[in-house]
Amino acid sequence: MAAKIQIPEELKADLPQTKWGKILSATPIIMTVIATALAGLASSEMTRAQYARSLAAQQQSKAGDQWGYFQAKKLRAAMQHSTLDLLQGLGQMQPTSPGKFAGQPPAIQAALENGRVPDAPALALDPKIKAALDAVESTRSEGEAATLLATITPEQLQASLVAAKDRALSFDAMVSPISSAIDKLEKDQPSPQFIAAHLRYHAARYEAESRLNQAIANIYELLVRKSNLLAERHHKRSGRFFFGMLAAQLAVIIATFAIAARKRNFLWSVAAVAGAGAVAFSAYVFLYL
Repeated sequence: MAAKIQIPEELKADLPQTKWGKILSATPIIMTVIATALAGLASSEMTRAQYARSLAAQQQSKAGDQWGYFQAKKLRAAMQHSTLDLLQGLGQMQPTSPGKFAGQPPAIQAALENGRVPDAPALALDPKIKAALDAVESTRSEGEAATLLATITPEQLQASLVAAKDRALSFDAMVSPISSAIDKLEKDQPSPQFIAAHLRYHAARYEAESRLNQAIANIYELLVRKSNLLAERHHKRSGRFFFGMLAAQLAVIIATFAIAARKRNFLWSVAAVAGAGAVAFSAYVFLYL
């Protein structure tokens, strides 16, 4: 009867690993790579959130400038109207008689006789942007405005802002020659009727310019809200990537403990304990500091 062959334990350790053993050995490396990638993503998202917050602050400052122009021009228009009403009430000025400035070019005649300014070019807005503007102007809930803004890209808002600024520049190009001509005529013909016509025209001009600045300011306000929404989104994504990184690190520790227990390797055990300590310390900092 043949004797049973026994394989020494030293040789068994050198035998090829099973499929599960190979997966177990590779797990710490794979999870370390994943944890490193998640850490990079968390840092990247936080940087984007900070950039979006900074951009929102810059846009809010520009919106404030436009609101300042709006208020200043509304005030100038009101002052022109008040001066005209006061002078007419005191009987020092009479309404402009029809045909008084018939010898002037049509645009200047219309401006002096009726206080008419050229119509500003129409501002074609995307329906989504118009709906968001209506929501902001009517002071609807933040949630409703955020829902509308979620369907609008920053590029679309920037395009609308450029269009609104171009519209203001076009209006300025139309009224500048008229204003210059009227200022020149005022020096040559300082009659009460001309002064009244001058005040009426500039009141209408300032009123029109204030509305153009208001349109620009409103679009800036949408940009501010959009940037803040993007900052919140990136901040949340950063937090989720961070928790994913912690989960990957935990998987590294568990796999390391498993390998240490399987191979009885002292260095594996030390590494596992160090990893567990790092996670515990991070948890303490996160919760209590």
